[in-house]
Amino acid sequence: MTTATATLTRTEEDIEAAATAATVEIRCPQGWVAVCTLGDLIPGRGVAALLPDGTQVALFIDRAGQAYAIANRDPFTGAQVLSRGLTGSADGRPFVASPLLKQRFDLASGSCLDDPSVSVAAYRVRSVEQVRGAGAGGGERGL
Repeated sequence: MTTATATLTRTEEDIEAAATAATVEIRCPQGWVAVCTLGDLIPGRGVAALLPDGTQVALFIDRAGQAYAIANRDPFTGAQVLSRGLTGSADGRPFVASPLLKQRFDLASGSCLDDPSVSVAAYRVRSVEQVRGAGAGGGERGL
């Protein structure tokens, strides 16, 4: 029994290490761009990334492991601050509240929950797993 438990633990550690090593990519006009590893993201905290065209994006991951990316620029103030906002959910929709004026932006669509006439760009996000070993390819997983 000890051997089986040790093998199971090692497998769980391998899975966790692979998830941490997975590269998070954002789809932008230039194609898929790697921005960080999955291990760099912490639920409830945003990360800012700079795309090749100079656009800043705010990247988030929720407790279920779903990643989101929206424009980092707050359209109400012009400041690049959405990555520093507070996350939450309203009616099952994940959002980030701007740290300045507190408007909430849907993380999936970019629409402002407090003013439907305003929105920010939302980006597709995926995770590309880096598989180690000779002849191994990478796996892809939508987030």
